Amino acid sequence: MSDLLVAGGLDPSHVLEVINRTLDEDLQWGPDVTTEATLGADATGVADVVARQTGCLAAVPVGAAVIHTLAQRQQVPVEVTLVAADGDRVQPGDVVLTASGPLRCLLTAERTMLNLTSQLSGVATATAAWADALAGTPTRVRDTRKTVPGLRVLQKYAVRCGGGVNHRMGLGDAALIKDNHVAGAGSVAGAFRAVRERAPHVSVEIEVDTIQQAREAISAGADLILLDNMSPEQMAECVELCRAADVRTEASGGLTLPDAPAVAAAGVDFIAVGALTHSAKVLDLGFDLRG
Repeated sequence: MSDLLVAGGLDPSHVLEVINRTLDEDLQWGPDVTTEATLGADATGVADVVARQTGCLAAVPVGAAVIHTLAQRQQVPVEVTLVAADGDRVQPGDVVLTASGPLRCLLTAERTMLNLTSQLSGVATATAAWADALAGTPTRVRDTRKTVPGLRVLQKYAVRCGGGVNHRMGLGDAALIKDNHVAGAGSVAGAFRAVRERAPHVSVEIEVDTIQQAREAISAGADLILLDNMSPEQMAECVELCRAADVRTEASGGLTLPDAPAVAAAGVDFIAVGALTHSAKVLDLGFDLRG
């Protein structure tokens, strides 16, 4: 499974840390009393993760890694087969993965596995809806830092699975100058200079909410301008100014899926959607024992 995680840009050690933390969350009050009471230690079987609704998958190898991790803890053999891949679109009834081995292990791992895979597939599904709405345009949807605490890396991976692109991972790999930073520095230009002096190699994005502020941000030297809460008409005017200066643009501010065509028509390079990670509905996946 490590090869699949690395291929997706994930650090296996980080994934294992998340898995162990979530397993511990379930097991810190003791073992799975229900499963151990109803199933003998020698009971074995096969179970399938099955899609209950239409969606886009993410973190299928992570789900498999949950089962393997618990099996290692319990020192029992299991076999997990990935039937579908991250980024695949699924329909109700589609099998996602199959696991076989001691039933105590499989059922104890079930909720942790589904919590992670369903949540992250929900992010991928929400992203895929935006990617589909923007198909045929150069505009791309991307995420924000509004992520579930502790799951940022995995949620941003899920965005990529759904066809989106990532914004900055944290506060240090790119700069985003907002109104409070401008107030602290005294001006847009002052904030930009301060960031450039402190971190000369990072990309600098400046948030604006008027066309005049966009002009100031262009003059300051911004690499990217965030157009916040603007109408499509205002966005289009700002995009024209920015393109002439070879500056990229990003739209933000409570945008919803029906807004996608009009915002894309304004010509922005990116649409920032915090809801991809902070409000995505989980994709309903089940874990069914074969009879």
